[in-house]
Amino acid sequence: MFTGIIEEVGTIRDLRFMSQGATITVAAERIAAGLKTGDSISVNGVCLTATRMGSDFFVCDISAETLRVSSYKQAKQGNRVNLERSLMVGDRLGGHFVLGHVDGIGRLIAKMTSGEGFGMSFDFPRELERYLVYKGSISVNGISLTISSLVKGVFSVAVIPHTFESTNLNELIIGDRVNLEVDILGKYFERFFQLGLQQDQRSGAKISSEYLKDQGF
Repeated sequence: MFTGIIEEVGTIRDLRFMSQGATITVAAERIAAGLKTGDSISVNGVCLTATRMGSDFFVCDISAETLRVSSYKQAKQGNRVNLERSLMVGDRLGGHFVLGHVDGIGRLIAKMTSGEGFGMSFDFPRELERYLVYKGSISVNGISLTISSLVKGVFSVAVIPHTFESTNLNELIIGDRVNLEVDILGKYFERFFQLGLQQDQRSGAKISSEYLKDQGF
C-alpha cells in the first residue's frame, strides 16, 4: 500500500528482458539503504519486490504480466523513475490509497505553465473512463494527483511546482507513456453492484441507487 507521495526519483541502472519478464536495477541513493529483501516499493507506480540491494541501488524482478500492462516494455537504461516505499502503519496519508497495480497506460498529450505551476493532460484507455471523476484522485507514474478537468478520453491535472520538480513529471515530453492507477474505491463500489445488489441484513432491502438515495447518500 502506498500514498502516491514520491520519496525519490531514481535512475534505471540496468534493465534486462527475458522470455518471462525482466530484472530491473534502480539507483536510489536516498532510500536503498533502508530497504531489505522482500520489501515492496513503488517504481513509477508499479508495486515491485526488492530482491537484492546495496547502499545506493536495489534490484527487482518484473513479471511478464507487469510488462504487459505497464510502460516498462518501453523503458530503458537511464530512465528516471518515481520511487515510494510502502506505507507504514501510523504514517500520515498525504495522498490517496495507491496499490501499485497498474490499470492502464496513458500518454502525455499537453503540457503548459499554469500560474506558478503546470497543467498536464493525458489520454487514457476507454475502459478506465467509468472510474475517473472530476476532482477525484488518480495515480500517474505513482504520483497521487487530482483530476482538474475531464473530457472524453482525456483528463488534466494541475501540478504544483514542488511535485513537478520532485518527480519525473518534469522530464516527460509529449507522447511519453505513463502508468495509470484509478482510485480503488471506485472499483470496489462497481464490483459491489456487479455481484447482484447485496441484501441489507436488517431490512432485507436490496442495495440500489434508489435505496442509497433513500438512506441519504
